[in-house]
Amino acid sequence: MEYIIVGLLLLILVLVTISLFKSINESNITERLGRLETNITKELGNFKADLNKELVSNFILLNEKLEYRLNLISDKVNERLSENFEKTNKTFISVLERLSKIDEAQKKIDSLSTDIVSLQNVLTDKKSRGIFGEVNLKHILVSVFGEKNDKIYKLQYQFENNTIVDAVLFAPLPLGVVAIDSKFPLENYQSMLDKNKSSPERERAEKLFKIDVKKHLDDIANKYIIEGITSDQAIMFLPAEAIFAEINAYHNDLVQYAYKKRVWITSPTTLISTLTVIQMIIKNIERDKYTSIIHEEINKLGLEFSRYKERWDKLSRSIQSVNKDVESFHITTEKIAKKFDSINHVEIGKLRYNEEDEIKKED
Repeated sequence: MEYIIVGLLLLILVLVTISLFKSINESNITERLGRLETNITKELGNFKADLNKELVSNFILLNEKLEYRLNLISDKVNERLSENFEKTNKTFISVLERLSKIDEAQKKIDSLSTDIVSLQNVLTDKKSRGIFGEVNLKHILVSVFGEKNDKIYKLQYQFENNTIVDAVLFAPLPLGVVAIDSKFPLENYQSMLDKNKSSPERERAEKLFKIDVKKHLDDIANKYIIEGITSDQAIMFLPAEAIFAEINAYHNDLVQYAYKKRVWITSPTTLISTLTVIQMIIKNIERDKYTSIIHEEINKLGLEFSRYKERWDKLSRSIQSVNKDVESFHITTEKIAKKFDSINHVEIGKLRYNEEDEIKKED
């Protein structure tokens, strides 16, 4: 812009110079050109100074705007950094909490694995397995029939032949007394399903497993099915659902053998279902037992209600008669009250006249 203005001024200077050459003498040209040069130089200096001032002012204003924008950007950056830091901190805290929970879960898993190992060690002993089955059977009976319900079941019951069964159930006829014995054939079952063993070893274990189950069925049938004392059937309780499922799914010959011996194989789930059905049968029998008594009592109650109705009718008639007498007394009382009222409000001469009129009206 500065160069354009200078060019225009030079052009004006040239035109002025040309005009001067035409209008004045050559003697004044030098003097006027000097004064013109001085004036132009002065004007150019003033213009340059103003231009410098304007440029400095614009630069300062631009610098202030840039600083303002930079401050805004810095504030935004700091705000975003603070937000991201808070989010990162929360995420880090959440990660730490989850890590602590994972650590606790890992400890519980370690403890559980220790318990499982100890349980496996317990179940390797036959006596311990027997105790485990008896305790499991007791919990099932208590959960269905309640604690110490001797009228329905008993634990460690001894028969007349001195044999002791884990539990006996006093079911209603025609079922009668049913023996429940807990059995836990585990060793050969585990060997039969162990994939690390060879096929011949697993087949041999399967045969031994079947022999174990049949032996348990024979023992229950011979010891706990007593003619004239117990029912003609008994229950073998397997405390492991897996063994029960294995027998029913893959060893139908054992199921048929149990049918022949009249010994029903049950697991915790199926035993609970069976006992629940028996409990409902017992309740229905008890209810039917008292049905005749309830019917007799209802008939007695009907007779008493008939007597009650007859007496109430008599009382109602008496109340109606008394009510009529009360109405008659009320009418007489109103008449006497009116007469007392007329005595209080009329003269003696008129009273005689009114009494005579009243007597005539009554006649």
